[in-house]
Formats: sequence, C-alpha cells, structure tokens
Amino acid sequence: MYRTFSKFASNLFIVYKRIIRPLLFSLDPEKAHHVTNSMVQVAFKIPLVKTIVSSLYSKNHPSLEKELFGIKFKNPVGLAAGFDKDAKMIDALDAFGFGFIEIGTVTPKGQEGNEKPRLFRLVEDKAIINRMGFNNDGMEAAVKRLKKRKSKVVVGGNIGKNKVTPNEEALSDYLKSFEALFDYVDYFVVNVSSPNTPNLRALQEKEPLKNLLVSLMSANKKKACAKPILLKIAPDLTEGQITDIVEIAQETNIDGLIVSNTTIDRSNLKSTTDKVNAIGMGGLSGAPLKNKSNEVLSVIRKAMGKEFPIIGVGGIMTAQDALDKIEAGADLVQLYTGFIYEGPSLVKKINKKLLRS
Repeated sequence: MYRTFSKFASNLFIVYKRIIRPLLFSLDPEKAHHVTNSMVQVAFKIPLVKTIVSSLYSKNHPSLEKELFGIKFKNPVGLAAGFDKDAKMIDALDAFGFGFIEIGTVTPKGQEGNEKPRLFRLVEDKAIINRMGFNNDGMEAAVKRLKKRKSKVVVGGNIGKNKVTPNEEALSDYLKSFEALFDYVDYFVVNVSSPNTPNLRALQEKEPLKNLLVSLMSANKKKACAKPILLKIAPDLTEGQITDIVEIAQETNIDGLIVSNTTIDRSNLKSTTDKVNAIGMGGLSGAPLKNKSNEVLSVIRKAMGKEFPIIGVGGIMTAQDALDKIEAGADLVQLYTGFIYEGPSLVKKINKKLLRS
C-alpha cells in the first residue's frame, strides 16, 4: 500500500511539473493564484478527496514535532503569509502537510492593494516579484472565516497597517487587528518589512519599532493567556539596523523573529535587465533570496543565542534549501514561492529529508 501511494505521489509530481504548472504559468500570476485556490476548494468538497490528498502529501512522525514559544508544531514546515491572505484556505492547505499556516497580512479595514498588474514571475530565476500592497478583506472578514475553520493546524496572524494610515497612527491599526484576531490565531507576526506599502519599512527604525512592540506586548500581557508575538524583518537591513533589531528584541522580550521578508535587491538575476526594469518596484522572493536571507539569519542567530525562536523564510526551493536554513539558525521554516514552483510535494520532501538528517 505504501509503495502504491509513493508511486502515485511521484506521478502527481510529474503531472504538476509537466502539465499543471505550465497551464497555470500561461495565465497572469494573480489570476493563476485565484484559479488554483478555487479549484482546490471545489475539489475538496468531493468526498474523500481531502483524505486522499492528506495521505499523499502529509508526513507525520514524532521526530518532526517541534515545540516553540509554547506551541507544539506537528512539523517544522509552514506556509508563509501572503498565500492565504484572508483565511479562506486553511482547511484545504492543512491537507498538503504543512505544520503551520500564516494568514495575512491582515489590516483593520479591507483594501484593494496596489494597481494591477502587481505580481510577476521571473521563471529563469525561479522567483516572483510582487507589489500587492496588503490587499485583503480586513480583520472582520478574517475573523468570520477563522471561526468556521475545522482544521486544528497551527495558525499565525500576520498584521499590518492600512495604506492610508500615516506612520504616526500605525500603532492603532496594529492594536485593532491584534484585538480582533486574538481569540482565533495561535501567534502573531508584526509586519513592518513589506516594501509594498509606502513608508512601512520606516517603522523598522529603532524608536518607532520599539514603541510599536512595547505597546503590543503590553496589550498582550493584559490577556488571560498571552499569545506569542513575532517580528518579521527585511533582508535589506544595514548592519546598524540589524544591531537595533537585536537590541529591541532583547529589550522588549518579543517571542521571536521571522527572517526574512522579500527583498528590493535585483542583483545577480538571470532574467534580462530590460525585463526586470519593465516590471518595476516590488519585493522579490524565491531562489535569488536564499543567500541574502540566510546571511541575515546567521547574524541574528549568533547575536540572539541558541534559545531565541527564529522562523526562516526566503529562497526555499528544495529540501536541501530548508536544511540549509535550519543549519543557518532557523527553528522552523516557511515556504511561499517554492510551493508555487515545485508544488505541494515540496512539503513532504522537506520533512522526509529532515527525518533522514
């Protein structure tokens, strides 16, 4: 039976790479994303489909279990924020073997995001450039969906500010989403590192960031049972900014860091300069981000010590990439672009490699 399932899963991987992915990649990237999500949701309404998918792509083993900031993860491979912004896909995505799923970025009010087109593939680089701009339905819509979810998979809530909210009033936006989502997510991620909301990355500067985190931690302490709060940082920080981040993390006692968000760096790409310039602004994810992200991760790990929780994300396209990120200092890892290019089998491949390592 195991051999039959393994062969079937292998055949599905070939089908994905040779048929499904080329068809999806023939569509506009954002449209392909919505088409894929719709197809999965429709398919999972058919009896036994979710059970079959879960048996093919999930890898469960006690050795994969990981406890971090008081939460037990069934495995260390998660889905990064941005894929399921509005908490529409949690039950379905759980079947693909993820140990945790991060929704968002969620803002207090729903917003359209930036003008289309705003999502682009660099196939030669196995990369994506996006300037989505926190498009989401808002915190109230996310809460309604979270209330209906059936899966018990760990869920993180990635929160940000609305585009029209000036930085001076950003704290209010973060607190609103924190309060709204509190009862329905397992941990929080403070996103001040997206390059696609004007002036957002200015909140990574020492004083505004410290004020934001102190206020959120204070609100957290007032709860009967506090939730872990993590900070997601950019890979483009200067040495001085990294030092500031480390000091703030230590001073505020936040529960962890996510390293890292997308990059604005366009160096060492295989895609032509004309193509990249034509796309314009946005955050780059995928294979070219791996080394940059791992370098920042290594610096943060060395500065924070062995016990401080870090989630590593950026450039994981293979099982070995995930292992490299863990060796660089990550306790857990997250996928996004690798999941799109390599398909759902990547999650299982990573977990199988972790069991062998």
